[in-house]
Amino acid sequence: MRLKPIHMFRRLATPLLSLFWLGATLLPLQAQPDGAAIFKQNCTACHAIDKQVVGPALKDVHKRRDEAWILKFIQNSTAVIQSGDPYAVALYNKYNKTQMTSFNYLPEEDIKAVIAYIKERSEAPAEVAAAGAPATGATGETGGTAISQSTLLWGLAALVLVLVLIIFLLIFITTLLINALREKEARAKNVAVESLNQSWDIFKNKYVVTLTVFIVLAGGLNYTVKTARAVGVHQGYAPTQPIAFSHKLHAGTNKIQCQTCHTSVEKSKNANIPSTNICMNCHSYVKKESPEIQKLYKAMETGQPVEWIRVHNLPDFVYFNHSQHVKVAGLECQECHGPIEEMEVVNQHSSLTMGWCIDCHRKKEVDLQKNDYYLRIHDKYKGTEEVITVEKLGGLECAKCHY
Repeated sequence: MRLKPIHMFRRLATPLLSLFWLGATLLPLQAQPDGAAIFKQNCTACHAIDKQVVGPALKDVHKRRDEAWILKFIQNSTAVIQSGDPYAVALYNKYNKTQMTSFNYLPEEDIKAVIAYIKERSEAPAEVAAAGAPATGATGETGGTAISQSTLLWGLAALVLVLVLIIFLLIFITTLLINALREKEARAKNVAVESLNQSWDIFKNKYVVTLTVFIVLAGGLNYTVKTARAVGVHQGYAPTQPIAFSHKLHAGTNKIQCQTCHTSVEKSKNANIPSTNICMNCHSYVKKESPEIQKLYKAMETGQPVEWIRVHNLPDFVYFNHSQHVKVAGLECQECHGPIEEMEVVNQHSSLTMGWCIDCHRKKEVDLQKNDYYLRIHDKYKGTEEVITVEKLGGLECAKCHY
């Protein structure tokens, strides 16, 4: 008696359905945002549950305001205050008109998770609430960029899909092997063997089976690698700044040089964020009544610097020197930062990955004749027509960029 693929599939239906049930159970659990972790990462610098820090204590905030109001205030408190909301205006005045950071980049479900966490901590016993400890599952101090929930969700979904496909292929391979053995025994006993169903003939070929398994595994591996390599890459990141500064207006329309504001770019490792004093060099006279310029005046009066949000950020283990690239190599800012003079809101134009930097070092030619920095190596390449790139000068050595 031959074992048909459908019979084999029925035998394995129970464990296969169990695997699907497990995946359907784990995926929603993985997708749930951790309110305690989000609160600790974004809120604890200014707030606590049952005591005032920079802002008010958050205990029972869900009783004072409804969830829709809280969501709107967390996403953009400035807009709520400027709309004239009495409660928001009173809160702003009570706490010395301290500007709360806008969290419009957080998904709504993350903010709801934070509200649920505050509600849970508010209703906890007094001694537990006083401790202010985050619930189980909260993350520790963050020093880098957290992996997004969507990345984890899709990664797990891809893993489950690959496992299911592998199991299904193994079912067919096992079925074909069992049928081949039984056909051999039947022929020895001169027992008539019913021909295989034509729809399954293709699976008799071991090369087809091998190729199918290889394609599935290669596809799953390719997806996993692409997902992993995307972690920590923030190309296109464009945060909302505390002051609506337009590079298109300043660098594009008004033709102001980058070095006018970023004064240390040619003599320092870092391109400094302009201080309020640099802004006031012009805006002591220009557009003084503008609401955005008034924020500069307020910073000058209070002595509190404008808290600009950094857009381009390399890992801590990477060494990059602006002066070496701008002053010595003579690179234009746009080669890394893109058409900055066309950006109303600055975004990360390039990926800034290691592969992106290495590719530039392999292609970028060095002008030895116009650069005194490289005089000590002129003799080595004197009289040759060889193209000298950064790579030939040691630009791909690990220690050049890594501590």
